This record gives sequence, structure tokens and C-alpha cells, in this order.
Amino acid sequence: MEKGKGVRFTHTDRAGFWIGFIDFFTAGFFLLFYMPLSGLQDEIDAVLGHPTQKYWKAYLWGIPTLFVYTLVWMANISEELKAKAIALGLDGPYTSWWHMFGWNTFGILLFGPAVATYRFFDTLNRVEAKLNETAQNETLRD
Repeated sequence: MEKGKGVRFTHTDRAGFWIGFIDFFTAGFFLLFYMPLSGLQDEIDAVLGHPTQKYWKAYLWGIPTLFVYTLVWMANISEELKAKAIALGLDGPYTSWWHMFGWNTFGILLFGPAVATYRFFDTLNRVEAKLNETAQNETLRD
């Protein structure tokens, strides 16, 4: 079999803690560029099976709401990602609505957002790896 054949997702090792850490210090600007340029927005849409609101729109709506809108947007995606992980039979821990919202709201400044994004990307990485495995197995059967 040709190397990489049947593999859909190439970024299954994103370092969520550092992404959250950097994003905190840039007040969300990092993700404004990282989401579209790294393909993360498209990957999230593919994993969830439907288009999600673009991050830049959630970010702009976040400005007048003191970023509550952006946080709720990310928490909703986290909950959908958790449901996908459970449906694929992945063991926890997972990200979740409360995990994302709670760590960002009540977590220690800087550390809370980094923990929330770590768990989010840990779940995303495992879901993408499982989807790659499933696609690869289907390719082998064909």
C-alpha cells in the first residue's frame, strides 16, 4: 500500500497546551490566523460532518460580548467533538462544553485556557487518528 493512502487528517499531533498558551498572550489573534492557515477550521468541519461558523466571525461577535460569544462557540464545538469521540468508541477523558467553559472562566489566569485547549486538541487528535485508521482499513478492504 502506498504510504499515506486512505489517511485524511495529517495533523494528529497538535500541541493544544501551547496553542492555548500562545493564543492567551495574543488575545485570540493567534487563532485568527492559525485556524484557516493550518487547515484547522476545515478539519473541525470534516470531523463534525457539517460546516461550523468561522472562527473570525465568532471572534468579531466576541468583542462586544467580552468574548463570551467566542467562548460559548468553542464550548459548543467541544461538546460536539466529545460526542464524536464517544461515537467512535474512544476512551475518555474528553473535551466537553463544561470543560472548555469552566477552565476558561474559572481556571487560573493563563493556565486555565491552556488546559482547556490541551484537552480539546487531545480529543481532536485522537478522533482524527481514529478516523484515519478507519479510512485506512476501508481502503485495505477495497
